[in-house]
Order: sequence, then C-alpha cells, then structure tokens
Amino acid sequence: MRRLVLAAAAATVLLLLQGSAAGPAGMEGPFGWEPMKDLSNPHVRDITEFAVNKHNEDAQTKLALDNVVKGETVGFLGTIYKLIVEVKDGANPKSYEAVVWDGKLVRFLFLFKAVEGNV
Repeated sequence: MRRLVLAAAAATVLLLLQGSAAGPAGMEGPFGWEPMKDLSNPHVRDITEFAVNKHNEDAQTKLALDNVVKGETVGFLGTIYKLIVEVKDGANPKSYEAVVWDGKLVRFLFLFKAVEGNV
C-alpha cells in the first residue's frame, strides 16, 4: 500500500512540475499550486530542514539551511511543498528548489536541485 501511495504521489508531482521550471504557469487555483503566505511557520521550517537533511544524507554534503525564500503548496494525499531555499555550503550561499511530499504517515523528498540566478 505504501508503494502505491508513493507512486501516485510521484506521478502527481511529476505532472505538476512538468513544464514549470520557472513557476506554475496555468496551475493556479483550487487544483494547482497555491503561494504560501507564512514562510516562517514552524511546520514549513520542519519540512525545509527535512529536505536539506535528506539531501545532505543522500549527496554526502553539509549544507546548512539559512532561509526559505518562496513556497507553494498543492494538496494531494497530504501536502506537496515546492520551496526555494537559501543554504550555506561552508561560507558560500546557494539557492535550491526542494519538492517535498508530506503525507499522513510518510514524508518524501522528490527534488532538490540548485537554482541559478534570481529567484
């Protein structure tokens, strides 16, 4: 059952992200990405720390979370978060896009990629 839910969530995330590298054009409204209003919410910080820690674990890096710059959500068997985060790699600041699915029983990092230029 868990694999089925993860597969469905993965398929949904891929469909939502397809063709939206710069943003969710045409995906606003009740069935698309909604801008997050409170990026300082403790739950958002928890989701973001999960994404950075999971990336560090998977990629054997030591990035440190600095700030959440932008966020969007969409509901699907929980919530999918698309976040732009600023991290520090030693003394070097970097920006990343992270996509995290926060389900009722499991949390999963789908994407953690560097963002170039202004976000």
